[in-house]
Amino acid sequence: MRLILLNKPFQVLTRFATQDGRATLANHVSAPACHPAGRLDYDSEGLLLLTDNGPLQAQLSSPKWKVPKTYYVQVENCPDETALEQLRHGVQLNDGLTLPAEAQLIEQPSWLWPRTPPIRVRKNIPTAWLQLTIREGRNRQVRRMTAALGFPTLRLIRWSVGPWSIEDLTPGAWRDATPTELRAFLSTKGSPLKSSR
Repeated sequence: MRLILLNKPFQVLTRFATQDGRATLANHVSAPACHPAGRLDYDSEGLLLLTDNGPLQAQLSSPKWKVPKTYYVQVENCPDETALEQLRHGVQLNDGLTLPAEAQLIEQPSWLWPRTPPIRVRKNIPTAWLQLTIREGRNRQVRRMTAALGFPTLRLIRWSVGPWSIEDLTPGAWRDATPTELRAFLSTKGSPLKSSR
């Protein structure tokens, strides 16, 4: 069983093949037997997990297992406490109410790398950073949640999935999860792999 942690750069497709010349995972990692566990949009950055194990892929990506995913989100304007409470209690989207999220305003992360191209800047509109943790994975969910509250997302970086993060991984860099990390995760109560290790 293999699990790869990749810090996916901006404007990279979450697949290995392309028909239109856009960058893909193949530009950064060689793992032909591995498949993404969940998705990370072309215009989003950060942690993408890849595995060659179907049940592990399902556990990491299926909303059934509620694996926490933490994002750093730069938004237009500055969310107030009312907006943060809406994120914490659930946001009504066109496909239903989201599960409660953990949400807080933060300073711009000190580890942040420059993005190419940079975000659009409008001098008369301030921006703010949120740390947001969700436990489901609807299509473009974080972007839709912030937009629904009037705070469009300008930059989205997934920091962690479950116990794994992009700490010490520069954009495009990757590493294998250690056997110890995998054993700890697979011992999680209710894991479909717990009895088959």
